[in-house]
Amino acid sequence: MRAGATVLVFDIETIPDVAGLRRLEDYPATIADAEVAQLAMAARTVKTGSDFLPLYLQKIVAISCVIRRTTKEGLPQFKVGSLGEVADDEKTLIQAFYDLIEKYTPQLVSWNGSGFDLPVLHYRSMVQEVQAARYWEMGESQDSDSRDFKWNNYISRYHLRHLDMMDILAKFNPRANAPLDSLAKLCGFPGKMGMDGSQVWGAYQEGRLPDIRSYCETDVVNTYLMYCRFQLMRGGFSPAEYAEEVRFVRAYLQEESKQPHGAAWQEYLAGFADAA
Repeated sequence: MRAGATVLVFDIETIPDVAGLRRLEDYPATIADAEVAQLAMAARTVKTGSDFLPLYLQKIVAISCVIRRTTKEGLPQFKVGSLGEVADDEKTLIQAFYDLIEKYTPQLVSWNGSGFDLPVLHYRSMVQEVQAARYWEMGESQDSDSRDFKWNNYISRYHLRHLDMMDILAKFNPRANAPLDSLAKLCGFPGKMGMDGSQVWGAYQEGRLPDIRSYCETDVVNTYLMYCRFQLMRGGFSPAEYAEEVRFVRAYLQEESKQPHGAAWQEYLAGFADAA
């Protein structure tokens, strides 16, 4: 990875936007939040066959990221974590995500980010009055830095400032999409740990937001490892560089597993195909 370059892998977790549902549907104040969500999901099931609410009614409760970069001094850096604190509101989390883009202008990497994460971030940024000038740059101004975004920006599906791994591997064909968990395991990586997206709302109601954040963090590590495998396939990494990068990530996680919060990473490391 060239000096100064940054890869930012991201994933979000969401719950029903109960406040938004109340505003749109005028539910009585006497009805509890859980019941409002249940009624809305039941109505959605009748309408569409699925209880999954529209993207603009998905409230973001966690954003997790991997940041991989090489400093100008040539030092490798890798960090995984969730943005903000457990008690932070949605606006704070979203603004922190776009602030990272403002700071680094990174290569964004996701799994189904084009189909879910980014549209949700767009809608919720509108609702929460979040500013994201760098992300929305599309080359309108005349300075040389801005003009480059005309030909390679975060918004266009076929530009690579945002690389949606699921989208590109399926050749932009939804019928060919593969789930991250399954493909990661086929590649020898641990896959999902702790829960899946369908369980987030229940976990949130039980007060398990730290568990949700931890689950989201394992997902972004899976995505980064799949990005490394993709770079090997397309010639961005030599076999030796790929092997070294995976070792580098595992060594970082090994150190994280020794921390007080490291139980999840111990379980994750045990999930590698060669862990035995």
